[in-house]
Order: sequence, then structure tokens, then C-alpha cells
Amino acid sequence: MSFGKGCHLHLIDGSSFIFRAYHALPPLTRKSDGLPIGAVSGFCNMLQRYVEGNNGHDAPTHVAVIFDKGSHTFRNDLYPEYKANREAMPEDLRPQIPLTREATRAFNIACEEKEGYEADDIIATLACQARDLGGRVTIISSDKDLMQLVGDGVEMLDAMKNRLIDVEGVREKFGVSPDRVVDVQALAGDSVDNVPGAPGIGIKTAALLINEFGSLEALLDRAEEIKQPKRRDTLIEKRAQIEMSKRLVQLDCNTPLDFTLDDLEVRDPDPEMLLGFLAQMEFRTLSKRIAEALGAVAPTIPEPAAQSAATAPDQSPDWPAIEPETYVHVSDRATLDAWIATIRAQGYVAFDTETTSLNEMQADLVGISLATAPGRACYIPVAHKDGAADDLFGSDARAEGQLPLDEVLDALKPVLEDDAILKIGQNMKYDAKILAAHGITVAPIDDTMLMSYALHAGLHGHGMDTLSERYLNHSPIPIKSLLGSGKAAVTFDRVPVAEAVKYAAEDADITLRLWLTLKPQLHRAQVTTVYETLERPLVPVLARMERDGVLVDRDTLRAMSGKFAQKMAGLESEIHALAGRSFNVGSPKQLGEILFDEMGLPGGEKGKTGAYATGADVLEDLATEHDLPARVLDWRQLSKLKSTYTDALQDHIDPDTGRVHTSYLQTGASTGRFSSSDPNLQNIPVRSEEGRRIREAFVAAPGNRLVSLDYSQIELRILAHVAGIETLKQAFRDGHDIHAMTASEMFNVPLAEMTPEIRRQAKAINFGVIYGISGFGLARNLRIPRGEAQGFIDRYFERFPGIKDYMDATTAFAKEHGYVQTLFGRKIHTPEIAAKGPRAGFARRAAINAPIQGTAADIIRRAMIRMPEAIAGLPCKMLLQVHDELIFEVAEDSVDRLIDVARAVMQGAADPAVRLDVPLVVDAGQGRNWAEAH
Repeated sequence: MSFGKGCHLHLIDGSSFIFRAYHALPPLTRKSDGLPIGAVSGFCNMLQRYVEGNNGHDAPTHVAVIFDKGSHTFRNDLYPEYKANREAMPEDLRPQIPLTREATRAFNIACEEKEGYEADDIIATLACQARDLGGRVTIISSDKDLMQLVGDGVEMLDAMKNRLIDVEGVREKFGVSPDRVVDVQALAGDSVDNVPGAPGIGIKTAALLINEFGSLEALLDRAEEIKQPKRRDTLIEKRAQIEMSKRLVQLDCNTPLDFTLDDLEVRDPDPEMLLGFLAQMEFRTLSKRIAEALGAVAPTIPEPAAQSAATAPDQSPDWPAIEPETYVHVSDRATLDAWIATIRAQGYVAFDTETTSLNEMQADLVGISLATAPGRACYIPVAHKDGAADDLFGSDARAEGQLPLDEVLDALKPVLEDDAILKIGQNMKYDAKILAAHGITVAPIDDTMLMSYALHAGLHGHGMDTLSERYLNHSPIPIKSLLGSGKAAVTFDRVPVAEAVKYAAEDADITLRLWLTLKPQLHRAQVTTVYETLERPLVPVLARMERDGVLVDRDTLRAMSGKFAQKMAGLESEIHALAGRSFNVGSPKQLGEILFDEMGLPGGEKGKTGAYATGADVLEDLATEHDLPARVLDWRQLSKLKSTYTDALQDHIDPDTGRVHTSYLQTGASTGRFSSSDPNLQNIPVRSEEGRRIREAFVAAPGNRLVSLDYSQIELRILAHVAGIETLKQAFRDGHDIHAMTASEMFNVPLAEMTPEIRRQAKAINFGVIYGISGFGLARNLRIPRGEAQGFIDRYFERFPGIKDYMDATTAFAKEHGYVQTLFGRKIHTPEIAAKGPRAGFARRAAINAPIQGTAADIIRRAMIRMPEAIAGLPCKMLLQVHDELIFEVAEDSVDRLIDVARAVMQGAADPAVRLDVPLVVDAGQGRNWAEAH
């Protein structure tokens, strides 16, 4: 049939169908091999419903499913940042994209795409052609960008809502007729597609302007007539940007196509082809339904022995038992090649590395384990020593039955770097760093530790042994049984190969089973987005930061250690004078006797050993009563700084790089905050002058500077947003000193008469409230009587009642659901929220703070994930993350450019997922060392 008057063209937005299908169904996998098929299943069901629903009198005469082909289009040539903010495609969706094309062809529906053009442009071209030939067009999509095509025989259908979108529907959405939609979009911009538009002008304002002036061009030509100065200046100064934005949002109705409308004529599906594809995908229910509709026989799809991955939480499927004796020792190239062929055929593999050390910078690779199915795992040893030869000759003779390291890595590198093969691990960051040292970039990855964390933060640990016992009811082989402990411990290269095979292959096998168990739970628990956008993409970012490390000046640390020792000696003398005699300040027993027996201070309580408790909480209470405990606290702080930092940091300087390479743990805190170890750089004190001086030892390499970018009062800003405190929100919008403003509000002191002491008290309350601080705690912080501190808090809640409402609502939510959430959907479980006694107060404070601290942690994670691409063209590295601060090393002549780029990323990190009612502000500094930069 030639297309013409009376014809009806249906254009299906393929991407819309795919993403709706992906998010509507759990992450199903094909039972025979574990291939992700959830999106394909949903897509096929949507196509089938479409076919069944369009057999009536108004059925289409022509139909096509239109897809995007690649991510680079002519718009990227026009504006390189176009769609730069888009989140990366989920890795389990990537292998399903070509299968949706196969599904479309299996239904015998035209499947079209074109390199360099978006699906929307193809749809626009076909719609215009059909309209010009007198036909009707229905665009099956809810994409607002396609609304500019509506009218004159072109309509849209939101299939999910079964709602037609006509000219009035477009006017309701944009406030203008379809022919002016692009004008409104050009002004308002689009944060999802990163179309800049006119800053400060949204959809409603844009519609008002276009309706007033008639068109975008008329508005820009007459911009000087605008009465509002800021809006007028924006339109004049940003004219070129606005005009470019219109070119970005304007669909191309002249896309060159290598097919015609006549090629899109509706065709009946071929039963053999369609049912064959459905059988290949193992869609039993859909196969049966379609076979009945076509009057054909449904294909027989055999049930594999292994159960589906979509198992219930905390239940192991009916997999083969974990039997280390059955694992394979790969000792020849033919066996290795066979494993590689299996991996390539199925598209995923669980793997693990065995090394000589937990320090990735110094560790040697000893072997690699692989698992392709439950119970099917192997170990490839590459650097084990011959224990018998060691005993006889004290040599490092190579054990038999091993392939050369270079040969193994050359064979595995294409697999480990193949975008079409998913690599699954437990704590993948470690393995990624080990292989990066050998020139291998492992991607894409899935991490069972991070899946567990996204699912169960706050409930239990996320190490492999814990997860194996919890989900698989299996206790893995303990590493100590192979390495020993204490002085007699050996490194893994000294473990006999036969024993290493059992241990290492079991790790890979368990990891794969955990992946098959945990992956489906992400969707059921509604934390897929948390895992995909906040956890998994961060692994390569942290791995790169850790490998780069930060330069540390050993001489500066030595000098500080000496000065701290001198100051400690001075404090000891002062403490002895206050006590009236000499004693060992570092002895809790002697200190307790001084404080409670000899000085008679209140609150002395003896423990089971008969000694008085003299912990920090006790001393902080007493510090409000007497100077001696306050001086002991100062002495202890210096002692900790000396032992933990100025002395210990020297031992952490890598001999090869001269840098300190800390290790970040994503799962270290239930709120999403990182912890760091070897060394811990998260807890360097900043409140004391001595603590701040430690940062002087962290220096930039010659010709470079350290740059610090730090979120300003981010948790207070989030509190103002979530608690809806309008006075605080407005103060942040106006850029006021929030602590001075709070002090003025609470104590009725005009800003002009504000004293540093009053402001300090307000600051302590502001930050204390975030943590659910009590009068008892505030008294400690300010070293004032408890009654006075409680009065401050009571006054604070009277002035800002919304904060108390937020606290009560959050606590009630936690008690009802067993968790609280960040603004980005992270679930932080609160298992002790119903506890009684002293734990109850702690649990309540933790629940109140978690959504605020967690949201702040999520924001900086989003910034870190976006940062590498943003700074790729600059001579710099992102080195450290400390709570709300990022530290970079950058060439001296690029400091200002880095600050501009990094600040923009950080201040826009919440967008587009969350629109905060207050602006995020980032303070920047730079210097020869961290102290100068901060």
C-alpha cells in the first residue's frame, strides 16, 4: 500500500519502551546462563499488548519502532556538553539493548535508527512526511520533546497512561501552542539534556514571555523592553546561548533516511520467527500466550537444573553444594582458553585476585580465580613458590603447574576490558587496583559488597564471610587456615597450589552466588538507583584517587612530632601543678585516683576492675567544673595527634612514590559517608590549631598547588530544606552569616551588636541540633553548666519549631519502617530505634541525623562521580575526599580553571535528581600544602 490520504502511521519511541520496561520489572536473568533479560521481557510484553490493542477499526496501516543509535549526534558537534549530565546506562541493561531490536524484528515490525541522529529526529521526519501526504500520525511516547510536532493530524499517545496528547494537552504542559514549544524550551533549558537556556527562567516565565512577544526571535530583538532588570540583562547577555539552545531542542524534520513510509506497512508476525525468539529468551508465559493468539504450538523450553536468580531475600536457591574439591586448577593454555570462551559466550564472570599483601601499592599478584556458574569455578596460579624447594634450599623456586603471569594477563585483558562482559566481584576496588598496576582497566563491574550495602546499610556487615553465612548458609575457608597467624604467618604465594585452588575458587564461586542472590533484591527493595548511581560508578573513581595518593613531607612530620612532645611536657607540668603532685598522666587508674579520691570531684564511678572511669565523656563533664580534666583532654589530644598522625603517617609513606595512599571504604558508615584506613585521613582534627597544622605536611608536587573545595554548611542547608524552615532557607538564599542570624533570632541581639561568643554558641547549637544533641552534650561542647545549655536548646526549638517537627516525624517513620531515607533514596536501617534505656537516645539521634548526613554524603558522591570527566582536560588529579571536602593537585597555571570547573560540578551535584530549596555553596582555597588550601 502506498502511503497517502487515509493511512495511519504509528511511531513508537523505542527508548521510552525500553526504559519503562527496565524500571517496571525486577532484574530478571535467563535461567540457562544468567543473561539479564528483564528489560527485554517487559519490552516484548509491551509490544504484544500494543499489537493486541490495535486490531480494531482504527488500527494503523503503517508502524515502526524508532531507536537511538549511539550517543553522539550532530547536537554534540554543536554543543559538546549536550546530554553531559545523563547518568550512565545501567550495566545490566547494556546487553539487552540489541535484544530489543531483535524482539522488534521478531514481531515483524519495522525497526529503524540512524547514526548521528536521535530517534526524535527520525520520528519528526516521518511525522512531517506522513502529514504532508495527508495521513494521520500517532506518536506513542510521553517525551515532551516530541510535543512540538502535535497538530495538523499528528497526536501523541502516552501508552502507559492511555492518554492522548493533542494541542490542548501541549498547551496545558507548556503554556503555549505546539509551534512555540521550542521557543519555551530554548528559554527554560533542560537539565536532563543539559540544554543551558536562559539562567533563572523556567517554563512558566518562558511561556508568559513568548505569549507576550509572539516568538523567541521577537523577544530577543525587543529584550530591552523587559522591565525586570535581571531578566532583561539575562536575555541580552545570553542571547547566543539561548539561540543555540533553540537549535538543540528543535527537531530535524529533514533527517536523511534510507527507507520510505511505504516500507513501514503493517505486517503480520511470522509465528516460527517470533516463537523462536521467545524460546531463545526462555519467556514461557509469553510464548504460550502468543502461540494461542497465533494458533500455533508453543515451543518447549527446558528447565535448567539451577533455579532462577530471582530468589527471595535470605534464601539460597537450589544450587549445587559448595565443594572446593571440585574446583579446577588451570595449568595450561588450552584450559584457560576454554574458560575464556565460556565467559565470552555468556557475557559475565565472577573473579577474584590473590596477592601477597592487602596494600595494593606493594602487593604482588599470585593468582586469579573465575566462576561462570554456581559450582563451576577455577583458579589460575601464576606466582606460587615451591614450598619443598624452600625447605631444602631456602630458595624462591617456582611451583609447578603454573602459566606465566604475562601470558595469563595477555589472555584475560581483552575479557576484563570488554564492555560486553560484566565482571562481578566482592570489593572490586581492590582487584581493580591490583590489575591497574598491570595495565588492565576492569570494566564494567558489579560489586556484591556494594549491593549488600545499598540493601542493608545499618543491619549487618558486608564482608564476604558475613554475606556467605547469611545468604548461602556456608562458612568459607578461613584465610588463617592457609596463612597462619602472628610471626609464623606466610604470604599467599607460599600456600601450596592445591590448597590455594580450593580457597581462591571458592571465593569466586561464593561471589557469583551472592550476585545471583542480591542483584534481584535491589529492585524489590527499590534501591537499584542508589546502587547504580551512587555506589557502582564510584569504584573506579576511588581506585584512581587511591593509586594517585597525596605527597607527604616526612621532615615536616618529624618536626611536628618534636613540637608536640615539647607541648605535652608543658601540659604535664601544668597538670601536675593543678593536682598538687606528679603522676603518670597517661594512666587512667592514677588519673581517677587524683580526680575522685584526692580532689573529691563529683561523678566518680568504678568499673569491674576497681578503677575509676576516666573516658573522654567523663572528663568533658568534669571540664565544666575544674581546669585539670580540661588540661588532660588537651594532653590526650596531642598524644593522639602525635601517635596517630605525625609519627604513624611517616610509616605510611610509600617508598616508591613518596606518597600516602589511603584506602577508602564505601561501606564504612551506614549513612553513605566514607571511612578511610592505612592511614585514616577522615578524622584529622580541625578544631584545634595543632590538628590543623598536621595538614601542612600534605604538600603539592613541584610546579603544582593543592586546591581544596569544601561545601559550606551543607548539612544545615539540607536541614533547612527537609524541615522546611523558611527563615533559614531565606538566610541561605540571601548569603547571610547563618550562625550570626541564628544568634540574632534566638538571643534577640541585633546583627550589628553580635559578639564572637554569642555567635560561637549559636554555631554549636546549629551543628549540634543536626546530631540530635542534648543539653548534656551541648554543655560538654561549650563547657557551660547543663541547665544553661538546655535553655539554649529549648529556645532554639521555640524559634524554629519546624526542626522539632522534622525530628518527631523522622523518628516516627523509623519506628514504623525500620529505616530512614536520604533525599536520593538511600535506605539507612535503624534496628535499635525501639531499644530501651541508654541505647534509645543514641538510636533516636542517629535516625534524626542519618537522612541529613546521608544526603550530604550522596551529594558529594555524585560530584565525585562526575568529576573525572569534567576535569579530564586539565593538568590535575583529584586526590582526597574528607567528609564535605575534595582536595586536588593541579598545575600552578591551571588553579583558577580547576576551581571554576570543580565548583560548578559540586554546586550542581544534586541536580537533576533533587531540587533543593537552598543553594549549595562551595568554598575554595589553594596553596603549597593542605593547610594553606583549606
